[in-house]
Amino acid sequence: MVLEDVLLQRSIKLIFMVLFSVLLTGCSREEIHVTTPNGESGFSQTTDYGQYPNQEKKLKSFIENGLLTKSGIYTNFKKQSFKENAARGHELLSESSGMWLEYLAYNHKYREFREFYKETKKTFDLKTQFSYRYTPSKNKKFSVNATLDDLRIIKALQMYGEATGNKKYKKEAATRFAMLQRNTMSKGKIASFYDTDSKKQSAEGSLAYYDFQILKYFEDTKSGRKMYQQQLSVVQNGYLGDAFPLYASSYNWQSKSYSNNDLNTSEAMETLLHLAKINKLQKASLNWLTRQVKNNTLYNTYSVNGNIVNRSHSAGSYAIAAMIFATEHDKKMYQKAMKLVWKYQVLDKNSDIYGAIGIEHQNEAYSFNNLTTLLAANY
Repeated sequence: MVLEDVLLQRSIKLIFMVLFSVLLTGCSREEIHVTTPNGESGFSQTTDYGQYPNQEKKLKSFIENGLLTKSGIYTNFKKQSFKENAARGHELLSESSGMWLEYLAYNHKYREFREFYKETKKTFDLKTQFSYRYTPSKNKKFSVNATLDDLRIIKALQMYGEATGNKKYKKEAATRFAMLQRNTMSKGKIASFYDTDSKKQSAEGSLAYYDFQILKYFEDTKSGRKMYQQQLSVVQNGYLGDAFPLYASSYNWQSKSYSNNDLNTSEAMETLLHLAKINKLQKASLNWLTRQVKNNTLYNTYSVNGNIVNRSHSAGSYAIAAMIFATEHDKKMYQKAMKLVWKYQVLDKNSDIYGAIGIEHQNEAYSFNNLTTLLAANY
């Protein structure tokens, strides 16, 4: 009888463990509530300002032949040694893949879109999010994402779904957003990244990562709209003032304070673009940007007081500025910004990076500058 009792207890314990496991599995699935929004997102809306067929043809050819691989897009045309803390050389970024997917969706290249998204998942998928970086030489997929890069891919999926009427891709976009939301968003917070190994999110949230057009579309519920207003307040309260009308680089949710770090201008431009997309761009910000583009003085780095830290220029910053002007329906300033962008295009047919937005004598052409320019040319 004692042996039978022991066996019975073991059986009961085993049954309980199985049931508990099933319950846990069920709960984890129920944690993600996916609602596919109705109506058009407006993600694909552009002007007809981007009339640069010759420059764009050369640029697209360089990207396809010099940067594009089956698995993704090289960070830089030039091979560079591996560094743990910074992607470079022939590493692949989900940022680049998201921008390429956007371009394919804009231009109705549907078969290419489907094939490239399939490869994007193979390269970067971490099940609940996309890795921000993959190193082919080490077969290393980093365990952290970059929230803005995920949002960009989600945007491209929605654009494709709307353009083709494909419900599968709309569902994929909504599911991806719901999973991303669970890991990186709460009460107005958008963490810059989430680590799938440590199960922790960053304490800081980059204000450039608040893509309001995407957030507004997917957060179209009562609780979602409340979160959206909180998110908008986080960015708007980071305004540095009319004297230097940009925004702090990030907000720390632990210290409840905005960063005093210097501003990376490309990220600062992203913040302005996201506000422009929802008609929330400050007039002072637009006037400041107009002056910088007119005078070709949009520099790479500023202090929060508006002092110039780095006097170099970036084609990517001017390209995002062009997108802002197009969003504000200012064709003249869009064209001025694009004129400055095209100054960086390599036109020597003997160069390895002919057609690229790059540094010819160094044989360097970064994916961000090239892809941002390609997108801006399609506005």
